[in-house]
Amino acid sequence: MRPAMPPRPLCPACLRPAAACLCGCVQPVASAVQVLVLQHPQEAGHAKNTARLLHLCLPGSRLEVGEVWEADALQALLHVPWPGQAPGAAVRPLLLYPPTPPDPQLPVQPPPALPPDWLAQPQALRLVVLDGTWRKSRKMLYRNPGLQQLPRLALQDLPPGRYAIRKAQAPDQLSSFEAAALALARLHAWEAGHPAWAQLLQSFEAAMALHQRLQAAGRAPPGD
Repeated sequence: MRPAMPPRPLCPACLRPAAACLCGCVQPVASAVQVLVLQHPQEAGHAKNTARLLHLCLPGSRLEVGEVWEADALQALLHVPWPGQAPGAAVRPLLLYPPTPPDPQLPVQPPPALPPDWLAQPQALRLVVLDGTWRKSRKMLYRNPGLQQLPRLALQDLPPGRYAIRKAQAPDQLSSFEAAALALARLHAWEAGHPAWAQLLQSFEAAMALHQRLQAAGRAPPGD
């Protein structure tokens, strides 16, 4: 019987094996909009998930893993000022999520209207990103009523996705990184070629290229 192989050391930042570390792909980008990523547990260990890359590219962002949160804990994540904000600072949580067609198995309440003045003050916004497959994210929305009470930002006129290492179920589906990057570009009014927008795209493409090289060499991390 062969002795068990010792676990491979993990990078403490990207949580991937050292040989597949993503940190070299990261270009930090300053964002006036706060970003809160709520990641489904089944995505946390997936080698192809892009939420941690997004978190690393946005200093000050937060990434929380779970499917269901206690109501008070979720309200704190959504509304309590983060370190660096004044205790009474305005926090306006905005859910990045498309319109939800009726689903008798996972019914959700219609979202409230997005107040028209919110988009004029990006520094007060907290963009909430659900990281998971369509079905998993819908279940997260269904099981957390506090998320249903948030105004939503739905992206329109989406460009083709660049996420070549994971198959989308529909042509207009994007990775969590791509969707959040597009949302930030629109909330900040970043035009094409803006340095922050370019750096996010370069980080994403570098991470995809790294994963493809590791796959070709048979060294892709577990969960691929």
